[in-house]
Amino acid sequence: MFKKITAFVAFGFVSAFVLAQTAAPANPTVRLRGVIEKLDAGSVTIKERRGETITLVMAENTPMNEVYPIDISEIKAGSFIGTAAMPKADGTLEALEVLVFPEAMRGTGEGHNPWDLQKDSTMTNATVADLKVAPNGRQLKLTYKGGEKVVNVAVGAPIVTFRPGEKSLLVVGAKVLIQAQEKDGKPTALRMTIGRDGFTPPM
Repeated sequence: MFKKITAFVAFGFVSAFVLAQTAAPANPTVRLRGVIEKLDAGSVTIKERRGETITLVMAENTPMNEVYPIDISEIKAGSFIGTAAMPKADGTLEALEVLVFPEAMRGTGEGHNPWDLQKDSTMTNATVADLKVAPNGRQLKLTYKGGEKVVNVAVGAPIVTFRPGEKSLLVVGAKVLIQAQEKDGKPTALRMTIGRDGFTPPM
């Protein structure tokens, strides 16, 4: 199943960047979203959102972040954010979630690219150049190297941030977003983003 997911994600990104690349990397990095079902020494098993069970190699020092909710007021002019969003007919974006990066992570993944949260979704990592309070939430003008976007953030959209994760987060039932790659023929966790007490990483 991991190879099927890898092939699916790789095909999507190759299609999006067909002018820039002509073939998928042999072992592309993929994002897996799911729930921890089992923990063993050196591995983690998740029930992936597509319904399949996947066991991944997990090193003792696999990097992890805890993602947790914050108030929409934490989005400020000058904040560096990442937002998964859906394109609208008027050229603006409708946020599916907003991640306010800690200052130490400013610049991470800057740009506007396809994303796999939903069909046709995008990810924009950018600086909030302007912010307006709207009747239904916030409207953000985002700027990044080479472009800008306007994103509407409705009341109720998940607003989150990161902090370094602790091993206490690794429990059966925890919801995770895992960056993974096949290494030595085995699915391997490269980085884990985990929610505490059942919180779902929304990105």
